Amino acid sequence: QVKLEESGGGSVQAGGSLRLSCAASGYSDRNYCMGWFRQAPGKEREGIAQIYIGGGSAYYADSVKGRFTISQDNAKNTLYLQMNSLKPEDTAMYYCAAYRASWWACSGGFRQSAYNYWGHGTQVTVSS
Repeated sequence: QVKLEESGGGSVQAGGSLRLSCAASGYSDRNYCMGWFRQAPGKEREGIAQIYIGGGSAYYADSVKGRFTISQDNAKNTLYLQMNSLKPEDTAMYYCAAYRASWWACSGGFRQSAYNYWGHGTQVTVSS
């Protein structure tokens, strides 16, 4: 099975930056859609960034465009989320997720129900 493990969360003041990492194991090809999701207390989980590991442009939620960047290091089997200009509303538990797919399934909006591999999350807290 695919295993995902997030790291890099923490507490930061508004305007600061954090970089989250997601170490992946248990797979041997690049036919996966991978993404970052977050969930704040009392709110539903939302997709914030997505990328096709086999090659394709990234997709972002409007709330993080221009501030967050998703990237990958295939040699290290690691997915990253660089978060800049953080706001208090970014406070949430952040999750890394993946599902096996062809590129076209990963080229549009988030398909949260399709993601079947999930990490346990890393907490991000942004103070004013």
